[in-house]
Amino acid sequence: MLSKLLIAFLLLALTVLIHAGGLTIVMRRLPLSKVVDDARFGPRTWLLIRLASWVITIHIVEIAMWAFFFWWKKCLPDFESSLYFSVVTYTTVGYGDLVLGQGWRLFAGVEALTGILMCGWSTGFFFIVASKLYGARLQPTQN
Repeated sequence: MLSKLLIAFLLLALTVLIHAGGLTIVMRRLPLSKVVDDARFGPRTWLLIRLASWVITIHIVEIAMWAFFFWWKKCLPDFESSLYFSVVTYTTVGYGDLVLGQGWRLFAGVEALTGILMCGWSTGFFFIVASKLYGARLQPTQN
């Protein structure tokens, strides 16, 4: 059990690495400084749509990594089942129609906690970008 838990934490570490790398790429590719100076609705909204798309893509890559592991270790019958299980677990939806076998069940908890952390990180990142876009407008005016 301890060796499997160690593997689960290695998957956690890889997930964090993917997330950090993905958000770094997003920061470099999004033209935030150009859009901050543009007060129009369209460019700001388009930047947020692109940001949301990038963040969801990062999460999909992370989910797929967990799914590949479950498929590789034959924890679930096929890749589609592994991907479905991983999406439901990572997002903490937890339908319960697919479960891991004995000896692998702790992986579900680690993946769920990892998903919560990564979603929280993404939310924080999104909040920072939105704050930069709208921060000056949200400041109280001085008389």
